[in-house]
Amino acid sequence: MTAVTDLVHLTPQHSARRVARTGIAARSRGWFGDRGVFCMPVLPSFTLTHQWVRELRRWHPGVLAAVQLRLPGDEPVTVGRYGVPPQRLTAARAAALVRELADPRGYEVFVPRAVTAAEIRHVRSIPQGVGWRYLPGAHGTRPCACPRCLAAGTPGAAKIRRRFSPDGPAPTKPELMAALRAATTSEEIIEALWMLGGRRRGGAEELAYLAVHPDPEVREALAELLGNYRGRAARELRRTLDPQSDETPGR
Repeated sequence: MTAVTDLVHLTPQHSARRVARTGIAARSRGWFGDRGVFCMPVLPSFTLTHQWVRELRRWHPGVLAAVQLRLPGDEPVTVGRYGVPPQRLTAARAAALVRELADPRGYEVFVPRAVTAAEIRHVRSIPQGVGWRYLPGAHGTRPCACPRCLAAGTPGAAKIRRRFSPDGPAPTKPELMAALRAATTSEEIIEALWMLGGRRRGGAEELAYLAVHPDPEVREALAELLGNYRGRAARELRRTLDPQSDETPGR
């Protein structure tokens, strides 16, 4: 029996039926200029298998679905951490390499061809808050606003530069709150919350309306921000967002 390798590709939910029926087109460009499909090996950890969900949604807002595919183990692919020249390996060896890593965050497998419908096992709905954003381990880290780290075209780049660039004064909290109130989409709200981060002050009650926002990613961003706030209102909001949290009386 020929060895096979299971991989997962993320696709917009609205394309899921078409993908299951016709396969995955070779639309992405790999490191070496060829066209194909980005994937992750199926790992023991659900979170690591689907780690790219949040980062992909930052660039392409909308609901994503997971397409599980099965390729021959000797299928030629490339594998590596994003932004670094990948290795050319077989699908089986690439999956084994990623599985053996102590920290596989940021890794990806590239199949340099289209994937046929016969190679797709199933398409599933997945939680939309899985994985990391900006870069692995970025949670709680101040973003760098230099052109090298914050490339032109990055979603929310202008707002991040206004807040974190050493050139010019940072916007005041009233200005940031006005931007938050004016935000309409989930992405705009999350960007506004990100800009408010790092301001260690009160006023958590101004954010209470977001605790019941229908988008779980907005609620998650709010929970992250509230770690910078003090006072009773902040504690109550944190308990609302995470009833299992163990809030200490002095926080």
